[in-house]
Amino acid sequence: MKAEKFYSEGQHQWFMVYDQEESRVVDSNVFALQVDNDTLLCDPGGFEVFPQVFSALVDVLPPSTIKQAFVSHQDPDVASSLPLWNACSPQITWHTSKLWVGFIRHYGALEANIQGIPDEGAELLMGSARLQIIPAHYLHSSANFHLYDPQAKVLFSGDVGAALLPVGHSAFVERRNLESASAFDAHIKHAEYFHKRWMPSNAAKRDWCERVAKLDIDFLCPQHGAIYTGENVKRFIDWFDALDVGRAIA
Repeated sequence: MKAEKFYSEGQHQWFMVYDQEESRVVDSNVFALQVDNDTLLCDPGGFEVFPQVFSALVDVLPPSTIKQAFVSHQDPDVASSLPLWNACSPQITWHTSKLWVGFIRHYGALEANIQGIPDEGAELLMGSARLQIIPAHYLHSSANFHLYDPQAKVLFSGDVGAALLPVGHSAFVERRNLESASAFDAHIKHAEYFHKRWMPSNAAKRDWCERVAKLDIDFLCPQHGAIYTGENVKRFIDWFDALDVGRAIA
């Protein structure tokens, strides 16, 4: 896996760790926010990829700085590495929906400090940064959250925006021209089935689209695939808003 810095302003930095090789498991991204020498992980990943994620992060930041972790929902590709992270850094405070706290403990690390997020969301303090935990329920999990950093204009969007891309893909939707509509059209083909099949509710989808359309977003960062930037952020929100989801029910 590879770590790439995509935002930096003073002591405020965002990193993406993503896969560049063929794997036996679903390709997943891990995001890390470092503020004032403290680090927060977003969806720290599954048990299977922990060694690769840890190795990539060591190249860009000291593991001892990891103090918090945000877990968007309960899936194994999101959080089954929890006991391994806890063994390395018992000081980590974990933030996830109050609905999933007891379930996530099934992964192990019963002594880990896991804080439940109320359904309406919350504010998460990270050094001098004030992050917003935004409800994204039923997208695709019944208790689901995204994380917004208003200073960096980063929205970590979990499975929303996910695309199952070919091996060796870029960190961004378009390598050269971030305003390219044709590049977006080529990329979104890798996201369409995922969203139709994994997102169960058109009502929940529209609520999310209305909510995030009001935010100032430069980087929309999903847990699978590539980062949307520039005009591609609005393109994705508009595309998702128009998409008919929950397609497993005839």
